[in-house]
Parts: sequence; structure tokens; C-alpha cells
Amino acid sequence: MTRVYNFSAGPAALPEEVLTQAAEEMTNWHGSGAGVMEMSHRGKEFVSIAEQAEQDLRDLLAVPDDYAVLFLQGGATGQFGFVPMNILGDKATVDYVNTGQWSKKAIAEAKKFATVNVVATAEDSGFNAIPDQAEWKTSPDSAYLHYTPNETIGGVEFGYVPESGNVPLVADMSSTILSRPVDISQFGIVYAGAQKNIGPSGLTVAIVKKSLFGQASAITPDAFNYQKQAEAGSMLNTPPTYGWYIAGLVFQWIKNRGGLAAMAEVNQRKAGKLYTAIDDSAYYRNPVDPACRSLMNVPFICGDSTQDEAFLNGAKAAGLHTLKGHRSVGGMRASIYNAMPEAGIDTLIEYMREFERQHA
Repeated sequence: MTRVYNFSAGPAALPEEVLTQAAEEMTNWHGSGAGVMEMSHRGKEFVSIAEQAEQDLRDLLAVPDDYAVLFLQGGATGQFGFVPMNILGDKATVDYVNTGQWSKKAIAEAKKFATVNVVATAEDSGFNAIPDQAEWKTSPDSAYLHYTPNETIGGVEFGYVPESGNVPLVADMSSTILSRPVDISQFGIVYAGAQKNIGPSGLTVAIVKKSLFGQASAITPDAFNYQKQAEAGSMLNTPPTYGWYIAGLVFQWIKNRGGLAAMAEVNQRKAGKLYTAIDDSAYYRNPVDPACRSLMNVPFICGDSTQDEAFLNGAKAAGLHTLKGHRSVGGMRASIYNAMPEAGIDTLIEYMREFERQHA
């Protein structure tokens, strides 16, 4: 069967080259006589996989030496609680920016541990824009400032890194990490669920400035403690070994394609094509402020919502899968992460134009 173009927001498509290599190594990794899923996480074979993956990620993101790179479990949703447990320290207040559904979930979780000051919200505008930072009302004694650079559901994205002064900046980069270069030194913590641009679900990456260690609450479980996991090489408990291995293959794939600058160029071109097709159409519409449009998640609305099912059925028949928008938003959504080839965008645009000719 021919592979489809998978526009899922996550778990998302993986590079075909990575899947092919993983299939070839499934039962016998590098002559070891065993597959990676069968290896001890403390054996020399898997340790070599883990160390190479960490180094490749450090290379791609130019991670400074004073940051720990952690391969964890629990997803980005787990990090909503891990962050305050680890760096709240003796402070009682934390700052959050509310730009969509994932921001709201992070805020709700943080309220279990601290007083949350919502410095700005885009809820009144339907989460279709980013609040101007000049209008944010931050706390004078906040432990950190948290934001979501890209809201996967709404398709709204920050075009800049917020200024946080002396307060650590924390970012949920689940849907943007590895899609372009980023200056890690601007952040206290960057975390990301793997299932979009890194690898399979079940793995979570956290990049933590080491100066933030030592502030964890006494109730923080050891497995959720950044410092303890860093000291144990992310192996305080058995890690998600196969997800870590696949992530390493993805890191190598990105390196072989020219690194993050090359990824950014392709991603900008893909998103540009799709937004142009939407904007040039009298039938489709993107609800997001053009200045805040996501490069990774492109929502769009058909001219007649009663034709949504027909659009989706036709798309699936054309090999264009998982284009249905999130239930809280409706319409359509094309998630176009690194592994989505440019040909997938071209095929989608061709289908959209044909559907418009037949139904507008």
C-alpha cells in the first residue's frame, strides 16, 4: 500500500527514511543479535544510542554546557506539573500567558502548586492572535514566566521570544522544537512531547538550565526531579528506550538534511504555499491574525460547514489523512511538521482547489 500523507497533529508522521532504518534494525541492531526494545537501558549498546542521541540534539540546538538535556516520560502534560514542582522554590506566584487550549491546561495544572498570574490572555479574541507584550501584567516576584510558543489546536504562534528579565522563561515547544533554530540560552526550561517533530509518543524532552536545580519541592517524586534525573543520565528509572532510539534517528535525519536552518527554510516554504492557497481562495478561510500564523499547524474553514464531511471523505480517498480540525475549533487543520514532504502540501492544495471548483 502506498503511504498516505498524514496531517495529524500528533502522533504525527515520521520521516520515511527513519522508519525504514528502524524496520531494518528491528530484530538485530548493528549486529548485536537483539532489537533495541529488548536491550537493557544500562547495557553498552543502548548507552551508546542514548549518548549519541543527546549529543546530536545538543548539536542541532547548540545547547550550552550549563543546560541538562533530559529524556523523560509523561508528555508535555506531565511537564505542566513537573515545572512548578521543580523550580517554584520558596516563591508562591508564577506568571503564565494564555494563548490557547494548551496554555489553559498548563495554567490549570500550575494552580495546584502556586498562585497563577495570567499576565495576558487571548481568550476574548477566540485565541486567534498573540497579546502584545507591552500590555502584559507580570508579577514582581514570580518564580518563572511560562508560555506556549505555538498552540497546536488553534494554529497561533509567537513570532518572537518574550522578554522575561531576570525571571526564568519556560516554554512548551512541543509543536515547534526542531522546526527552526532557537537560542536555548534565552530560556530556563524548554520542554516538548516527542510525538510531533521528535519521535513517537511516550518520550518527552526537557532542556533545563542547571542553575535552576536545587529548588524542587519536597513532595517531588524522584522520577520527576530534574536534578536527580540529570545526575542519573535520564535513567533514574527505566526510560522509554525505543522512543529515545527513534528520536536519535530523527536527529540524525535532520542533521543529514542540513540542520535546523535547512528545516526552517523548507517549513517556511511549505506553510507559505498553503496559506497563499487559502488566502487566494474565496471558499477557504484561515481565522488567525496573519502576523500570528503557525508554521506547523494550519487551520482552515470551508465556505460551507455542511460540506466538511464531504471534504474529509474526498481528502482521505486522495491519500490526505487526518485533516479534521480539533473538536473545540472545528473545520480543518493541516499539521505540517518536518516529516511532511513538500509534495504533500502540493497534493493538498491541488485537492482543495478541485473541491472548491466542484462545491463552491
